[in-house]
Amino acid sequence: MTDNTAAAAMPTETPLRTLLTGAQMLFVAFGALVLVPLLTGLDPNVALFTAGVGTLIFHGVTRVSVPVFLASSFAFIAPIQGSVANFGIPATLGGLMAAGLVYVVISQFVRLKGTAWLHRLLPPVVVGPVIMVIGLALAPVAVDMATGETSDNIGYGAAIFLSMASLLVTLVLAVFGRGLIRLIPIMGGIVTGYALALVMGVVDFSPVQESAWLALPSFTAPSFHWAAILFMIPVAIAPAVEHIGDMVAIGSVTRRNYLEKPGLHRTLLGDGLATTAAAIFGGPPNTTYSEVTGAVTLTRAFNPRIMVVAACIAILLAFLGKLGALLQTIPGPVMGGIMTLLFGSIAVIGMNTLVRAGKPLTAPRNLVVVSLVLVFGIGGMQFGNGQFTLQGVSLAALVGIVLNWVLPGADEDETPQA
Repeated sequence: MTDNTAAAAMPTETPLRTLLTGAQMLFVAFGALVLVPLLTGLDPNVALFTAGVGTLIFHGVTRVSVPVFLASSFAFIAPIQGSVANFGIPATLGGLMAAGLVYVVISQFVRLKGTAWLHRLLPPVVVGPVIMVIGLALAPVAVDMATGETSDNIGYGAAIFLSMASLLVTLVLAVFGRGLIRLIPIMGGIVTGYALALVMGVVDFSPVQESAWLALPSFTAPSFHWAAILFMIPVAIAPAVEHIGDMVAIGSVTRRNYLEKPGLHRTLLGDGLATTAAAIFGGPPNTTYSEVTGAVTLTRAFNPRIMVVAACIAILLAFLGKLGALLQTIPGPVMGGIMTLLFGSIAVIGMNTLVRAGKPLTAPRNLVVVSLVLVFGIGGMQFGNGQFTLQGVSLAALVGIVLNWVLPGADEDETPQA
């Protein structure tokens, strides 16, 4: 389809239509957007604000040419939880700023050298198991939340009922939903779980009563500690590689090659600056949202200005104090049930990365790389002490990169004969 044909197929844009479509795009992203701060201890109003600001930064860098919306990245949920537990929120934000700057550095290498070096440094045999580690490393946290271990006022029976009901609705909507309903399974699960929690009387509304209608989001300034930075930087590897896939996906919908115009280096730069800006204010890292890409596919709303409108609405909502307080009343088991599916889904994405590569995993070289990445990352292996500790995803990613670099690859694709 030519650009002229695509333009002719699009509905006539009016200010009201653009406003309503932008609000719809934010609605599609809303459940996932606020889920990340609710799971990681960050402020959902800050996440709304930084999603809006990050989207505006992205469109400023790319000259309003790509119809995408940026918001909270799922890939960082488990690493943020681990980092907050070990280093605190300010130090974690400093690590997230550094992760955003990794995007910026990668974007400049892509501008100068193209993408071939990136695929050599981070082949599927490294990226796949690292993504799996991101999903599975803190799976016990999801189970603890789902069973009520982290809730003071909800027993096991009530917790498991709420978590499994939320999980069931989420997976039913994801698998059997149609149209826009299929794009908001997380929101559907949260709403169902929350409604059941209200009926059971386990929702504490005191934060809502104590909050103001209009209030500044609880911005948090980052601090910088080497341990937190080293812990977080490698996490940026998987989303940076995934970003290429996101750009190809939205390009296939709009019939345009965004890797050439505005260029992958610009989209990566916009993503990186958006993540860095989010951390400066105390929000989670940003990434392009596949839910919104799905909504663009359904509605044929290809105008990037619609995403600018969605970003502005998100910024305005961030100043509704009672909205943030209401989101924080969602019981832990409701979120835990959804986390069990979410973390598993991230791991499946990692497995799919390996499967699509078509490499024999039993070949000695690949077996060594994948095995050590998984065991070091999930098992809790740790190198060093104090400020220079390497563990979790950061250690797993580094081990994968080094092994892929030093191990000979001449016979890696040969399947052993029986």
